Amino acid sequence: MDELHTVLDALAGHDLHALSDGALLDRTAVLVAGRNRLDAELTRTVRAADTRQAAEHDGLKSMQSWLRGHARLSTAEAGRILRAGRALEALPAVAAAFAAGTITAEQVTVVVPVTTPERLAAAADQSVDVAEVDAVLAATAASRQPVQLARVVGHYLTRLAPDGIEPDPTEGRALTLARHPDGSLSVRGELDTVGGEKLAAALESLVQAGRCAGDRRTRAQTLGDALVQLADTALASGRLPVLRTVKPHVVLTIDLADLADPAIGAGAAGIGAGVAETGFGATLSAARARWLACDATITRLVLDPDGLPLDVGRTARVVPPHLRRAVEHRDRHCVFTGCTAPTHWCDVHHLLEWINGGATSLDNSALLCERHHTKVHHGYRIERQPDGRWRTWRPDGTQIHLHPDRLAA
Repeated sequence: MDELHTVLDALAGHDLHALSDGALLDRTAVLVAGRNRLDAELTRTVRAADTRQAAEHDGLKSMQSWLRGHARLSTAEAGRILRAGRALEALPAVAAAFAAGTITAEQVTVVVPVTTPERLAAAADQSVDVAEVDAVLAATAASRQPVQLARVVGHYLTRLAPDGIEPDPTEGRALTLARHPDGSLSVRGELDTVGGEKLAAALESLVQAGRCAGDRRTRAQTLGDALVQLADTALASGRLPVLRTVKPHVVLTIDLADLADPAIGAGAAGIGAGVAETGFGATLSAARARWLACDATITRLVLDPDGLPLDVGRTARVVPPHLRRAVEHRDRHCVFTGCTAPTHWCDVHHLLEWINGGATSLDNSALLCERHHTKVHHGYRIERQPDGRWRTWRPDGTQIHLHPDRLAA
């Protein structure tokens, strides 16, 4: 691995401006092949780790959660790598071409549906030579565009089940919410046919109901507004599942002075001049927060000079709602290293057990998801450092480090 980093460092030091156009294109082609080979090796390694449940070494349930927490991959990307690793075990020719750098990770993703257990069983029932299919897929992937490969895969799957084996619709659904530094959100997803029809029907009803004379919004803008209105309607109905005893709602934290007077500057909460923070970590202007506050319930949260919520006395055995809000405000998510489970998945854990004299207070509390709450009660240890950061230790006393600290160690 040290040699790999040495090679990459050398490549990064090359003066690209000194290369001719042809040399730049040649370099690009070589780097694409190299990237394919690295992706193949990553996929193989993750598959081995997944098979051995290596993530348990760091207290995590699966490689998907490890990739999210330690390698900072999105849920969608982590799932793609895991599915590719499982699929390649049934397609050795595709795996070999991937390892040689002649096909891409994207192309591997296209052939994954061929290897589901149901389809492999159907191929066996019909005496289909999967090895031959594997060879055709590898050759096609190495010489055709992904869209053409997808047609070949689709043709094979159709012939495999001409009467149409109805797949589980949930397997064709995925939604990714990518939050940007300014708090805005990019939405990307895939829905099965019926699921897509349901969403389209719901959005179209709102689009048509909102049409009026002089409306110059584009189709994309009206659909975006309709999606937000759909969320508004669902939240206002009060019928959504309860999140930890609280109905789901938009949470904003803002200094009282900024909320009351637009002319006031930085607030005592330390959020920043005229800035509010949402429950999911985005920021809004104080003006936008005052707009939302026109139709809101306001909860007063008293902070100490360091910007931390004040404690509750020892007399409370069960964490009261206002202390839970204070812990959520401070921790934001599960504090176990590598885990980012949201607040509504988490329990408030007493660092020193209440029965042993631990106070029901902010300093003695930490947010932990159910899995990691259990881990902490079975030998793992968490501790909040003076700088406010949480650290996690395994039962053997070794500390769990996040990437890239692991690589630097």
